[in-house]
Amino acid sequence: MPPHDPPRILGVGGSPRRGGNTDLVLARILEGAASAGAEVEGVHLRDYTIEACTGCERCRKDRTCTRFLDGMHLLYPKLEGARGLVIGSPTYNYNVTSMTKSFIDRLYPYYIFTDERPGGYSSRLAGVERRALVISVCEQRDIGEMGLTLEALSMPLEALGYEVAERFPVTGIFERGAVRRHEEIMDAAYEAGRRFALGMITK
Repeated sequence: MPPHDPPRILGVGGSPRRGGNTDLVLARILEGAASAGAEVEGVHLRDYTIEACTGCERCRKDRTCTRFLDGMHLLYPKLEGARGLVIGSPTYNYNVTSMTKSFIDRLYPYYIFTDERPGGYSSRLAGVERRALVISVCEQRDIGEMGLTLEALSMPLEALGYEVAERFPVTGIFERGAVRRHEEIMDAAYEAGRRFALGMITK
């Protein structure tokens, strides 16, 4: 990829807690990605109104969500314009936060389904070597307490055509901002961001 055309990476934070550990890890990963030459942008879902998907299925025909006109319509162009996606959620009750789940569910318009029900499907986001890095922060030290969080982030993105290049779990951290005191985690996050961006540049 030529130097004048850096890869674009969108960071999506799914934590309702402003300035919390997920925010800090996400920011550090994006900082690392920027140091490798990527063009980065970070957004936080708490700053957008995102309605939960109702399963109305209008998007199968309309190719976008016409049930709601909300924050997702600000995020769709950002997502489409970025080859890289870094998405993070704290672990809530062994899974992603509700706002993260709503964001993921509202990516449904990108699927292309066959007429047969049930049948096959493809993705309008596939075919351009999109990559993703997923993050979760968990209070408990045992990574098993993270439950389904990393899978809940990874599997829908893979179905949409992303290569999940890395999973970045952080365990044993809870107090707001406590991750700042763990240089080894913050350094690892920076390096993960660099790796992620370099992987896009060399493809």
